[in-house]
Amino acid sequence: MTLEQLKYPIGKTQIPENITKKNIEVWISDIERFSQEIEFLVKQLSEKQLDTPYRENGWTIRQVIHHCYNSHTNSYIRFKWTLIEDIPIIKAYFEDRWAEIFDSKSAPISLSLDGLKALHSKWVYLLKNIPEKDLEKGFINPETKAKVSLKENIGIYAWHCQHHYAHIEQLMIRKNWK
Repeated sequence: MTLEQLKYPIGKTQIPENITKKNIEVWISDIERFSQEIEFLVKQLSEKQLDTPYRENGWTIRQVIHHCYNSHTNSYIRFKWTLIEDIPIIKAYFEDRWAEIFDSKSAPISLSLDGLKALHSKWVYLLKNIPEKDLEKGFINPETKAKVSLKENIGIYAWHCQHHYAHIEQLMIRKNWK
């Protein structure tokens, strides 16, 4: 596999220009299933396997799982800001640096798996109940200066779930762990 295929096993994010109600329903379903799917995927892995990078110079499975919790927590908060503020400029975070903090490198994955279950339950409840007109609201990403609508962000995070699931699953297939 090429480095690009290892980095983006399902390809880069592709959000349609015209986002339909069906797109949003599918994406919310992806987000809703993620916490249980990722837990099921990794439940039999040993500590040594959890500390295996999904690619050379990449994060370990443990770091990927903790990253998902960190990233999805940030996204949930961005949704809340966007619903109550007028086009907020979100706080960016250095995900690569977060992944290097000792808890991301050594904490039991159960902490983030449990956190993802609770977070995704609350997040999905919010997403399913946002009025359609409010899905047009957006925030400004300070790195790109682009406005991102809530409906686009739902798609981005559905992709994010699948993206990191594929990182782990593809490693497990390559290593014959699955």
